[in-house]
Amino acid sequence: HAFANPPESSKSGFNVPTIHESAVQARRILHLSSIATLSTIFPSTHATSPNGFSTLENRPSGLGGMPVGLMDYYADCEPGSGNPTILAIGIATSFKNVDAGSNITLSLRWHPPPHHRPSPDPYRFSPANLPRFSLLGHLETIPARTVKDEEIAKCFTKKHADAEAWLPGNKIHESYWVRLVVEDIYWIGGFGDRAYIGWIPADEWRNVTVRELQEIRLPGEEERKASGGWWPAMDTTGSDLR
Repeated sequence: HAFANPPESSKSGFNVPTIHESAVQARRILHLSSIATLSTIFPSTHATSPNGFSTLENRPSGLGGMPVGLMDYYADCEPGSGNPTILAIGIATSFKNVDAGSNITLSLRWHPPPHHRPSPDPYRFSPANLPRFSLLGHLETIPARTVKDEEIAKCFTKKHADAEAWLPGNKIHESYWVRLVVEDIYWIGGFGDRAYIGWIPADEWRNVTVRELQEIRLPGEEERKASGGWWPAMDTTGSDLR
């Protein structure tokens, strides 16, 4: 049962987290991480996207329908919604594919702190036993008013200082702010005898509270205190009070 949950009658000796507890873990990973893989599908024909960016790119023939996953930056700048913030670059393959009609997923995994406490369990920090998940949804342009009021650029560059060079209005590439509106979540919490594996309803994802995010601990975080400067001040609804 390494990659599937065992029958309910099976007794593994582990307390398997509930779906909601798994949602809390996933939301914490989303907040603490900042790099993910965006997966899209190449359009079936060469075309120009609705935003005017050519999808040609001197691509090889026969790529239509082929998936591609590429690393990209994101930040948790709208924590009340659970929708990650992305700085879309107009010429980037992921966003041209989306403009041409592709679906999109954002996938990430948990990386324990480098100096975590050792574990007698040889599988405790095995990458195969650490949480990872994919967010399925669609991209939505963030209105200019929201960008200003929520200080989206400040939040994003706090995670990615180098992104200052390609913020909207830069002289290098056309860029714009989008959020990935989460519709479905597929979660692998670890080996199936000790972690939940399966779908997390979007309502569970959105209903995670700030207190839950602050109190839960991921593998390797056992010594991290409940409060500290690494976590932004939020009210009980999840609104960032930066």
